Amino acid sequence: MLLSGGARDMKRVLLSLAWLITAAVVLFTAYAGYVLLSYRRIPDNQMLGVSGSAAGTLETGAAYALVSWNVGFGAYSSDYSFFMDGGEHARALSKDAVLENTAAAARRLQALDPDFALLQEADWDSDRSYHVDQRALFKSALPNRASAYAVNYDSPYLFYPLHEPIGRSRSGVLTLSRWRIDGAVRRSLPVEEGFSKFLDLDRCYSVSRVPVGNGRELCLYNLHLSAYTTDGLIAAAQLRMLLDDMAEEIQNGNYAIAAGDFNKDLLGDSSKIFGVSGAQYTWAQPFPVELLPEGIALHAPQGAPSCRNTDAAYAPGGTFVLTIDGFLASENVEALSAEVLDEGFSHSDHNPVRLSFRLLP
Repeated sequence: MLLSGGARDMKRVLLSLAWLITAAVVLFTAYAGYVLLSYRRIPDNQMLGVSGSAAGTLETGAAYALVSWNVGFGAYSSDYSFFMDGGEHARALSKDAVLENTAAAARRLQALDPDFALLQEADWDSDRSYHVDQRALFKSALPNRASAYAVNYDSPYLFYPLHEPIGRSRSGVLTLSRWRIDGAVRRSLPVEEGFSKFLDLDRCYSVSRVPVGNGRELCLYNLHLSAYTTDGLIAAAQLRMLLDDMAEEIQNGNYAIAAGDFNKDLLGDSSKIFGVSGAQYTWAQPFPVELLPEGIALHAPQGAPSCRNTDAAYAPGGTFVLTIDGFLASENVEALSAEVLDEGFSHSDHNPVRLSFRLLP
């Protein structure tokens, strides 16, 4: 039976549609396989290279300054919004924006000139930050320092979100010290096992050992804990691992300071303190102070919020803000002050935080 011209056209359309559907299924299956096969956890207890020309040891009784700053992969100017918070973007606005924000943060660190700088979300060769090597830029800004860099995550190319794929992400935590670092290690934190692991990726903290004149060591923990977990038990497990590690060093007679982005409300109720409700933001849970063991104290910085929500451009007085960056310290570390340095979120969604401290004999 011969088909009419209209029927033949319809058959061609259906065949073309079938081929398109088949091609889409094949491509999706291949990509899903690529992501699954590319996923890997970075091994725990990975020794880190230490570079730089810093020398000398710390002394008890002297005052030191430590600045911690999540630099947000150079993306977060005050008008930037992030898709996982309900905003627009997955990548920085441009390479020029990354360079501008990174340079501004580097200049601020130069002016602060801390003894220790602990930075989080410092990228290198990432699609989201246009392959800018932030590690090199921050090292150049603070020369004559020892440095240790730990890869927080090195993800495969993610075609998500579809309108602006994150791409491949390489990011980590960078520790810079005016004093000698005798060794450093990367510790792998527990993460979720479901689909969320492909979005929140790997997690770690680094431990850098700085010698003290009395024969002990100052163990500096540079951390960036998970934010977008669906299982609250994971966040608690990450914190317990960190605290157990610190407690072991304290038992060995060493000093311990953890600094970074805890992704927990260190003030307990930042909404009440800063006057903007965060009830709809479920990730901003209070820091679980009940987990703190004897001998380790939380030092929540004061004076201003350390982080803004990034569902939209920053609007002072309207954007939900809170303090999630801060410090844990052993009782043989005397905290002289802990403060947020208010940068108005001009070049990151985080303000830097500073701890002034002394090591007790």
